[in-house]
This record gives sequence, structure tokens and C-alpha cells, in this order.
Amino acid sequence: MLRHKLSLAYDNAVYSLIGSLVKLVYFTKDDDHIVDSEEGISREKALGKSKGSRNYPVLNGRLNFKKFETSKINDCLQFIKTMKLHLGGNQQQENTGSQTTEIKATGGGSYKFADLFKERLGISLDKEDEMDCLVAGANFLLEVVHQEAFTYMGDQKQFVKIDQNDLYPYLLVNIGSGVGMIKVEGDGKFERVSGTSIGGGTFWGLGKLLTKCKSFDELLELSYRGNNRAVDMLVGDIYGGMDYSKIGLSSTAIASSFGRAISENKELEDYKPEDIARSLLRLISNNIGQISYLNALRFGLKRIFFGGFFIRRHPFTMDTLSVAVNFWSKGEAKAMFLRHEGFLGAVGAFMSSDKHGLKELLSNEVVQETPNKLSFAVDKIQVPIDVELNGDESIECSVYAA
Repeated sequence: MLRHKLSLAYDNAVYSLIGSLVKLVYFTKDDDHIVDSEEGISREKALGKSKGSRNYPVLNGRLNFKKFETSKINDCLQFIKTMKLHLGGNQQQENTGSQTTEIKATGGGSYKFADLFKERLGISLDKEDEMDCLVAGANFLLEVVHQEAFTYMGDQKQFVKIDQNDLYPYLLVNIGSGVGMIKVEGDGKFERVSGTSIGGGTFWGLGKLLTKCKSFDELLELSYRGNNRAVDMLVGDIYGGMDYSKIGLSSTAIASSFGRAISENKELEDYKPEDIARSLLRLISNNIGQISYLNALRFGLKRIFFGGFFIRRHPFTMDTLSVAVNFWSKGEAKAMFLRHEGFLGAVGAFMSSDKHGLKELLSNEVVQETPNKLSFAVDKIQVPIDVELNGDESIECSVYAA
């Protein structure tokens, strides 16, 4: 069993409020028994055994992931209230008067929505540095979760086995509203080396103006049905349908995104919205892929991990990023993606939460002495490779006395 130590807030939530999305990570305990590899044992017995051994968990549960668009922040607040996450999962605390609960949060929204959370739910957002959380979350997932990383190109998905002894250094490309590129050399050792303002916010903003789509997911779905060749100028359009083989450009390579509109006597309404969405997605993905590889080349990094909710495990997005990295690196580098791509910051913030909530739980439910140190553990999780994760899910985990 592989373990990763961190402090833990029991049955509580951590919020990552970055740009256009709110991401929640919260822990819920199993109600009855902790299950050993051979038998079910009570929490009292487990705690007693854990005093002399690290092989027995104090508490089993699940780490849960949930997302909301910030435009639907009221839905998020209602979910927190319904699940009683602002009360530590304890229904008996509902009438606590003016008592304020402190919850870890990260990202720009932790400042923007701080007053709203406090007024509506009595939650005080304890803000953690966004970059620290992104890196901590990525490191944790790559080190602990089985089949977390994968490649995708030509409609072929292949999981990557991560060697913990050879994980660092790597380039983390976080695609949110904008794009941040971070050179990661170990736990707590990182540097933001580049970025671009052309990211998920650009795709959504321009897409909303050009196609009238009402949500990011609607725009992505629309792009899946489109044909960018109806909007983009290709190399073949310039060279009479021929490749420009001398410099390695095929006739189908994009010479100019949206360039076909220059030579056609058409208005916006004459183009299909799905073709516009496809062209826009490819424009942004190609740009990010190229800049990412150039930064990896700059620092001699062979591994490039892409995260952030712009990707959404969308096949065309991943394929375009992969093709860009493959093309510019001449096959020497590969783009890799993360199954929990949109929750890096939230996971990192969760890891920074204090352990007093859990220790209080153990003190109340177990008569024996509460352990001074706790560790949070996730087994190498086996997730069926044909299961596509949509952002609302959970994974099994345990808390151990350390």
C-alpha cells in the first residue's frame, strides 16, 4: 500500500474557486466498520492497533469531487448546505448561531466570493496560494492514484505508469481561464516559467460571442460536431491542394486559423456554429501545445502534464495538444493528461487543511487516546479504463495513525 501523509479536515470541503468554475473536494467517512484486507474491524479496535502499527486505519472514507460554474454559484451554496459540509457533516451543529466555520480555499474566487460564503453559510474562506495548491495537488495525484496519467493521440488512449523515483522534473501546464506553465522539481519545489492569456476563458468568451452557446460544455459539445476546414485556411488552400513537403507541412495543416473567412464573401450567420467552435478550439489548443513544448525544450523537460478544466477529457482537445507537442518535438516529447485534471488546486488546498476536525471526531467517538499524528492514505486505486470521469466522483481513502 502506498501512503501519502497530509493533514485532514473530517467531513469538510475545500473549495477551489478559479475563473469560471468552483471545484469542491470533501471527505466523507464510512459509517460502520473499517475493512481490513482479511476482516472487518471496529474503529475502536483499529485505533488500538494503530498505536503500535501503521497497518491499521483509524478511519475509512471517500474523497469526493464536485464542480459548479461560478454563474451558478447559488447551486453550489445549496449543495454545500444540503450536504451540511459547512457544518462538518454534523446535523446537530445546524443551530450554532453566529459561529463561523473556517474552510480552505484557493484561486481568485476565494477572494471574489468570500463575503457571499460568509453571509449565506457562515463560512470563512481560509485562502491558500493558488500555485502552491496546483503543484501539491498534481504531485499527490501522480504519486498516489493508479492510472492517473495517460496519453491520447489518434483516438488512442494509453495509461502511463508513473515511476515515483523518476517523476521529477516535469512541466505542469494548467489550462484554466488563462494558462500557467510550471516547472516542478519536487514537493514544494517549483517555478512558474511561462503562461499565456489565450486559454479556456478565451475559448468560452469568443465562443459565446460567435455561436451564442450558453455554457462551456455546450460549446465543447458543439465543436465535436464541427469541421474546422470550413473556416480555417489550410496549407493545401495556398499550394493548390499540395503538401509543402520541404518544411514538413501536409496539405491539411492549418496555415491560418479563421483564414478562409478572408477570401469568402460571407457573413457570420453564413457559417455553421459548430465549424466556428471547432476552429476556435483547435486554434487555442494548438497555441497552448506549441508554447508548452517550447518551454519544456527551454528547460530540458521530457514530461509535460496538462491539467485544468479546459480539457474536460474532450478527445479533440487532447488530440490537438498531443499532435502539437509531437510535431514540434519531432516525436521526442509526449503530452500527458490527468484524470482529475480540473481538481489540482482543490486537492492541494485539501492537503493543507488542519487535522483538528478529524481529531475532534476521534475524541468524540472513541474513548481511547487520540493519536498525536495522522496520515492520509489512498491505495493505488484501480479504476476501470473504460470509465470516463465527468468531474463528479469519489475515490476510496483511509486515515492512519502515523
